[in-house]
Parts: sequence; C-alpha cells; structure tokens
Amino acid sequence: MQPMHPIKQPDIAAVFASYPEGMRGKLLDLRALIFDVAAQTTGVGVLEESLKWGEPAYITAASKSGSTIRIAWKQAKPTQYGVYFNCQTTLVDSFKTMFPTEFKCEGNRALVFAEHDKVPVEVLRICVAMALTYHAKPHANARQKFANAD
Repeated sequence: MQPMHPIKQPDIAAVFASYPEGMRGKLLDLRALIFDVAAQTTGVGVLEESLKWGEPAYITAASKSGSTIRIAWKQAKPTQYGVYFNCQTTLVDSFKTMFPTEFKCEGNRALVFAEHDKVPVEVLRICVAMALTYHAKPHANARQKFANAD
C-alpha cells in the first residue's frame, strides 16, 4: 500500500525517516490505511496529522468524531510496531472481544505486530473506523430531523 497523502510536516517526515527501513514501510502502510478509512467513513472528515509523544498521531480535529490514533516503532522492542489508542477508551477491549485471535494486544492501549506478521488488514480497518468514530453521535441527525419536524 502506497501513501496517497504526502507527509506535509518536516518533523513528521523526520520521524518516519528515523524508523528502520523495513519498519518504515509497514508504518507508512498503516498511515495510508488510516487516511483511507477516514476518507471512506461517514462523519469523520479531514484528519489532522501531528506528533504526540514523538509519534505520528491522527485525530478527527474538525468533526471531533474520533479518538486519537498513533502509530509507532519503538527502539526498546525493535522487532515490533503498533497502532496505539487512548487507554482511557474502551477501544482495545472492544477489539479483543470482537477479534479474539486476530491481534496481539498491549494492555488496553495497542495492537502490536511482529515485523514478519501478516497484518489482518480488513479487520484492522474496522478497528480504525471504530476509533475514528468513537465520539460520534449516531442518532444526532435523526434527533435533529425530528426536532425540525415540529
């Protein structure tokens, strides 16, 4: 998967450039997946890309529909990389329940992959969509229509 969204901020590009070559491609694939899911998920809107704790982070700043997603490789565990979620949410617990064998989880904050793992892309897309809509109010439009009918 090739990134369709160029990295615009030099500091973010520098973080990706600092990753080992093999891991860099995997993380760029995760980045592309996040942008792709955001574009295909109703109500998410434009993603804001920034650094949080020195790691690439993605948030639905305009719509405020989601919870921050981070992606990272950490030198302390050089053969793995992951997708990180806010540990104050129920996201990772939900992923564990819905997909008990598809992921290795790190507590209630991350889905981690070994460098040679085959990432379950379609299932990961569901998880990313859930994070990007975590704060969405699915019935808000219906309530608004009902209120306007009076």
